[in-house]
Amino acid sequence: MASLETLLSFVNTWECDENDHLNVQFYFSKFEEADRQFRMLTGFSEALVGARRVRHVRYHAELVAASLITVKSYVAFDGPHMLSVVHEMIEGSTGEICATAIDGYTPNPSSAKQLRARFKDVEENISKPAVPRGISPSPFSGKPTVDDLLKSGAMITGRSTVLPRHLNAEQKAEDAFALSCFSDAAAHVWERTPMNTAWLDENEYGRVALEQKLSWISPLKLGDMVQVISTLTSVQENTFTIRHHLFEARTKRLAAVCDQVSISMDLNSRKTVPLTEDFRTALVALQSQ
Repeated sequence: MASLETLLSFVNTWECDENDHLNVQFYFSKFEEADRQFRMLTGFSEALVGARRVRHVRYHAELVAASLITVKSYVAFDGPHMLSVVHEMIEGSTGEICATAIDGYTPNPSSAKQLRARFKDVEENISKPAVPRGISPSPFSGKPTVDDLLKSGAMITGRSTVLPRHLNAEQKAEDAFALSCFSDAAAHVWERTPMNTAWLDENEYGRVALEQKLSWISPLKLGDMVQVISTLTSVQENTFTIRHHLFEARTKRLAAVCDQVSISMDLNSRKTVPLTEDFRTALVALQSQ
């Protein structure tokens, strides 16, 4: 049987952003629904494998308004984690893989044989498009504080509140809430660079994420107020990486961390805009010390 069809969905106009394609928070929302369906169909649960350590998403092709979406999900034991649930998001009319998500788990090693037997009917080798490329697959393991981040040059880039619409069935904030915070925060990071709104508008360019890795550290509940603190962590030839930290604002408790590979995209050609040497130098100067 191998992979299961876990989602049949559609891209609504209101889910698209200023680049006229599906916003990252809705990719995560659709992957979350696919995962719920996968759990129902297979009996997969955190009671068997422990809490999810990371959700690692790669974007391969744009999904635009009115696109059909199909998600296929399976278990892989040959990926970057002891056990992975892999979700492949496919454009339903073309069959093209548009995004992939790896949900990483670290079950008790003594249960490996039992888990292989239990999920053998939905096991596949991890697909090449799903393999992490620009970000380490390891879950975030640091213990940064608000004060330490700000002292090192990081910036406050967002503030929000967990509302009823942001909760899942367990009454915890969903991935999509965190991603909405990070998506908005990214624009404030870009504004500190030469690639600010004026430059983007003048050239008809857009801000785009190629890859994102979300690690939840502690849950958020209804009414929690949060702040995002962001920093640049690396600069490559045509990409740069941002790390967003989501803190519960009253207690300064770290709730989630998201690493993100970013590019600028020409909104007419839909191609990556190369980073000039001057821009790379300016981005390096913004990295935390």
